[in-house]
This record gives sequence, structure tokens and C-alpha cells, in this order.
Amino acid sequence: MRKKFAPIALITVLLLSVLAGCNSSSQTEAAKEEEPRPILVQGPMPIEAENFADKLEDVSKEKSGTFDFYIGTVNDYPVIVSQTGKGMENTAAATAVAIEKYDPIAIINQGTSGGHDPDLHVFDIVIGKRSTNIGSLKTPHKKDGEGIHPKEWIPMDLMASEGSAGEDPDAENIRYYKGDEQLLKAANAVKDTHEKGKVVEGTIGSADVWNNEVDRIQWFHEKYGTSVEEMETAAGAQIAKAYDVPFLGIRILSNNKTNGGEYNPDTAAANQAYVYEVVKQYISMIEDK
Repeated sequence: MRKKFAPIALITVLLLSVLAGCNSSSQTEAAKEEEPRPILVQGPMPIEAENFADKLEDVSKEKSGTFDFYIGTVNDYPVIVSQTGKGMENTAAATAVAIEKYDPIAIINQGTSGGHDPDLHVFDIVIGKRSTNIGSLKTPHKKDGEGIHPKEWIPMDLMASEGSAGEDPDAENIRYYKGDEQLLKAANAVKDTHEKGKVVEGTIGSADVWNNEVDRIQWFHEKYGTSVEEMETAAGAQIAKAYDVPFLGIRILSNNKTNGGEYNPDTAAANQAYVYEVVKQYISMIEDK
């Protein structure tokens, strides 16, 4: 009798083990689903990323390609600091890698910038209500010997069509990427924490170009409405929009050619201190939902 029921007992034990394993697996999957998605904070150079990374708790470091990711927490909420490297291509690639790998709930691209608005001064901060690629341009037709006329160059919206943007009249417009409303709200809510300058909403211009010609800077300020220029924000904004991830650029003026504001490297740390307050505010808004 005992022999007859032994196989049945064994099968019962095996079934219970499988069910227990399935239940454990389901609990693990449910736990993963409940984990909050991280906030991603980007900075191009070490001086623009490492100060923020030092503020994280329980930090570990990962690397993908040439991109460094510092993974930690702020107020027990997951935050990742990404050192993207300088320039539009680096930023676009680093943003895509981060989105695919970490699935962030929001992205803040921050760092230093050069002023375009003469009313802004070194240590003032621009919250990117919008950003734009000021390096995407088409030149007018000129014959041999007719010269170069940069003030006649035409904006080129590379996202306007799938055909040749150079031949599409609909592409002769400025493409602006709007900052996320909730991130803007968080940034405005903590403006008073930045005491070294004022904090304003504005337009961030990005390109793989370093403009030192004041007339050229004024042309962008008048034509594009730019407050500052740098080399990253619009690229990050474009990729974030493609993935439908909330995005905001925050840039501090490290110099301003239009009013004689000389370069100050201390601005990078000041901006990260402000962005840290923005992140804490955004976390509180997420947790209150």
C-alpha cells in the first residue's frame, strides 16, 4: 500500500514545488513592476556631472561605450547621473542608451552655457521652456565669387519630412522642443534656492559650434529667441521626444560675450546644486500622485 502511494506523493511534492516556484517568480516580477522608474540627470563634462553624482546615496557606476552612469538615490528615490560627453552626437547616443537601458521617468539635461541675452549674467540660470538646434541651417544659393552671408542662412527643420529637408520648403522653419510642464513646475518651485543669480525661463540653443562673434550671437538671439547656447540640450530633447520621455534642459551662464561676462568655472557646481533641489521637488511631486 505504501509503495502504491509513493509515486503519487512524489508527484504531489513536485507539483507543489513548481507552484511555489511560479508564485515566487510572480512575486519577483510584481516587485520589479512596483520599482519606481529612475530620474536621469545628464551632464556633458566631469565638471558638469560629478558634483551631482557625489550627492547620490548608495552609488554604483556602470559604463556603456564611452558613457558613464552613476546609479544611486536621492531621498530613497532612484536617480541616475549620466556623463554624456560634449556635443550633439554624444548626447543623442547617451540619451538613447540610457532610455533603452534604464527606462527613466524623466530626463534633466544640465550644465554650463554661454549667454545670448544681454540681460542675463554669469551665474544666472535658464530653465529651458524650449530648446532648438541652432546648427541645423541651409545656405542661400550663391554663385562663385558672391561670397558667404551667414546672416542670410535659413533654419532647417530635419524633422519636417522624410524626404530631403534641403529641398522641402516646409523644412525652412525653426524646430523647438518644449520643456515638460511638470519638470518646469518643479524647477520654478525651487527658484529661490539659487542665490547666486536669477532663474528665468528661456530658450536654449544647441549646436556643435562655439560662437564667439557677438554679431553672430545677437543674430541667433533675435532670430531664434535664444537665451543661451551650448552643445547638448536640443539633441537630448529630440531623442527624449522620440521615446516620449519627459525632458527639461537647465543651463547656467558661465560667460556672456554680449555684456562682458567672463568665464567662471564655479558655475557648474552652482547649477548642479540647483538641479539637485529641482530633482527633490520633482520626486515629491511624483510621490504625491
